[in-house]
Amino acid sequence: MRSLLPLAAGLLSLFAALPSAAAETAYPNRPVRMVVPYPPGGGSDITGRAIGNKLSEYLGQTFVIDNRPGATGLIGTMIAARAPADGYTIVLADAPHTINSLVYAKSPYDAIRDFTPLNLVATSPQALLAHPKFSANTLKELLAMPRAQTEKLAMGSSGLASGPHLVYEWLRLRTGLTLNHVPYKGGGPSLADATAGQIPLVMNAVPAAMPHVKANRLKTLAITSPQRHPLLPNTQTFIEAGVKDFVTFQWYGMLGPAGMPKDVVATLNQSINKALAAPDVKERFASLTFDISIGSPEDFRKLLVSEDQRWKDVLKQVKIQLD
Repeated sequence: MRSLLPLAAGLLSLFAALPSAAAETAYPNRPVRMVVPYPPGGGSDITGRAIGNKLSEYLGQTFVIDNRPGATGLIGTMIAARAPADGYTIVLADAPHTINSLVYAKSPYDAIRDFTPLNLVATSPQALLAHPKFSANTLKELLAMPRAQTEKLAMGSSGLASGPHLVYEWLRLRTGLTLNHVPYKGGGPSLADATAGQIPLVMNAVPAAMPHVKANRLKTLAITSPQRHPLLPNTQTFIEAGVKDFVTFQWYGMLGPAGMPKDVVATLNQSINKALAAPDVKERFASLTFDISIGSPEDFRKLLVSEDQRWKDVLKQVKIQLD
């Protein structure tokens, strides 16, 4: 009997330790790195910090924002793709995510295969904008102008192979509208030159353009949403201008490395959706003209596949490639 006592005591100690061991391994049990592949202060950074603060609150661990700008998001996204698939490194991706792996000659990752979708966070339409003194007030009027005239019109974008640039290329393929494309090093400089009258036209996402529109420094000719935007009720859509099924948008979403555990994915997805439903986040995103997207990882995966195919089809025809 005495010989059994040490064994029983040992078993009791083992069972007593099991709950605490499980607690130690529950996700997350240490800080999580959220890579934002752009500089502080931009739309991606603002979005990442708003969601990261809520995730820290809900999950009891710090979500550390790690800004890693460069190559239109390629550098920061590559860090996330190569991280361990344990949920402790995630990335806030945006629309260039699917474009980058198509245009770089030696892309370090595949936009679909090398990532685990967690959640689409928000979307916003792209807009074609003009200086207030520009003669056309709508895309329909611009399309009616003689080609010899439009070919001389400078249109700025946030860079070669950027989202706004490819929206223009898609529009050119669909309508024959040829403009003098001027790639800038970012959306800010292109908008600044448009407001100053250095260029008559610019393509950019609505959130970045809205302050200039509200101040009457730019006017919107058309937006890429399926219906008119409530904050721009007088701006026609590309579809209304006669470009059938022309719908695209700037998007923001959370990704992790490929092969993440299903329970970790579920935890992050549920927490991100909870964050998006929080009144202060909804108010902040509405002020930025972001449309919140509450959904599943599978919903986001379908969007990524759709975006990848759309730009793959465009790039087969315009053949843009970066080093």
